[in-house]
Amino acid sequence: MKKSWLTLWAVAIVCILASSSCAPAVVTQSAPTSAPLVTQSVDSNTSTPAPTFTVTPAPTATRDTFGPNQSDFPANINPLTGQPAVDPSLLKIPAMLVSISHFPPTARPQAGLSFAPWVFEFSITEGESRFLSVFYGQWPAPEIPITGNCAVRKDAFKQTGILLGSRVWLDSNKNGTQDPGEPGIGGICVNLYDANGNIVQQTTTDTNGYYGFNVDTGTYTIEFVKPSYLDFTKQNVGDKNLDSSADPTTGKTQAVSVSQDDLSWDAGMVPNDSFSTPTPDPNHDPAPEIGPVRSGRLLYGHIGNFFTDSCLTYAFASPEVLSQIPHCSFVTHEEQGGGSMLPLDRFKAIALENQRKTYQPIDYASNLFAEQPPAGGVPAKQVNVFYALLNQSGWTYDPLYQAYLRYVDNADKNAPGILHADVDRLTGRQIHVENLIVLMADTDVVEPTNLDIHLDIGNQNYAFLFRDGQMFKIKWNTLASTYEKQTGLQRPIKFTNMDGTPAALKPGHTWMIIVTPFSLVQEQSSGTYLMRYAAPEGEAR
Repeated sequence: MKKSWLTLWAVAIVCILASSSCAPAVVTQSAPTSAPLVTQSVDSNTSTPAPTFTVTPAPTATRDTFGPNQSDFPANINPLTGQPAVDPSLLKIPAMLVSISHFPPTARPQAGLSFAPWVFEFSITEGESRFLSVFYGQWPAPEIPITGNCAVRKDAFKQTGILLGSRVWLDSNKNGTQDPGEPGIGGICVNLYDANGNIVQQTTTDTNGYYGFNVDTGTYTIEFVKPSYLDFTKQNVGDKNLDSSADPTTGKTQAVSVSQDDLSWDAGMVPNDSFSTPTPDPNHDPAPEIGPVRSGRLLYGHIGNFFTDSCLTYAFASPEVLSQIPHCSFVTHEEQGGGSMLPLDRFKAIALENQRKTYQPIDYASNLFAEQPPAGGVPAKQVNVFYALLNQSGWTYDPLYQAYLRYVDNADKNAPGILHADVDRLTGRQIHVENLIVLMADTDVVEPTNLDIHLDIGNQNYAFLFRDGQMFKIKWNTLASTYEKQTGLQRPIKFTNMDGTPAALKPGHTWMIIVTPFSLVQEQSSGTYLMRYAAPEGEAR
């Protein structure tokens, strides 16, 4: 989400670890520059060219940091996101690691990925990739989103002037404040008035409730047009960045004097007596299940080890892999539809049963989270990902979200590289993350279709962090710290600046793309990056 939930808790925190970061040094190991560049195209309905402006983050009441150690996180802050957990009691339940298919294309859109604080994406050979999703601190849940009377905006926002906007959200508990997990409302009509009361722009909210206007310096009023079945929540109850700015009677904000980017004008809505359950969207299936779930890979053993006591769930595995990776729960191995779906009631039952077998405190803290981006970044508004001609995706920075929106192809040989918005099948909402990390890892070819990607303990290598529309060169490591040496347990992969200080991740979700050290990460044009996967010798292509 765009807003830092850190502001909600800042007044309650007396002692927070101060942020310390340095500008990244230049990476001395570079990808080969002779690899051909690939330009991905985007269909006309989701055109997402990279803008060339510099975004000024919206002001917040307090800038705080959490991490990198467990003692730096208050009890209800998720150490994998740096944000308050939707349900803090779930932080006592070990992580669920679920193998989710990306091939065949019928597996898409996947169900549940937007609920995972961390997602790992990696090659499974033959040009295909797979996801290992890490669920912790929130149960996935199906949803038929409430929408307004206007069309839901589908394009990423393109900033060309001063940015004015924010989000319309469903105030589920009617307290006037955006609480963790409260969803946005798409399709709300939003009007912009000038100082003379004339409508000068109109727009609508997108699938996650975000809207925005490009404006000049001046005074404006924003109007949110509520549908008849919704009412506005209470106005101005607290933090400007988390409460509702709309007058409950008129739907308008106060006059807004604008001279710089301002992303603090939200509107909360609640159902009224005329509300009825929305009709399911035929374009997504809100069935209570996640997946499709596919077979295990050797990499899962390394990741499972650094999520102590986690429950790894997959659809069986080949004998040579099965003997090397943890086993918590299997689902039926099938290929139709991309794999088996895991019902949410079974998902919860597996997690609770695994918790009963846990005899030690959970410690998944290993990284620093800071709302303010560090110094030293370079513009990065678009990241194109090329695993193979029929396996392409893209990440577009949206200044309203202050996060990257995911786009994906259909693996169509007649139209390769045509991307469309990637949504979560559970909700129909577009997937977005605050941190996109490309990390390079040594890879052994055990056999042509079986890779051992070395995220095991004692390793380190280079990485590229994309956050706040910028790219930072960083490093990752699974080196043993004092904690590992004293307890014999591992903590999750750590990200550092080049000088070894903790790299500052943005509070929110993180998507990690794992590639070989000789894969290409290169700026194609100003602010647009290409990640092109280079297979190790012997990998099936």
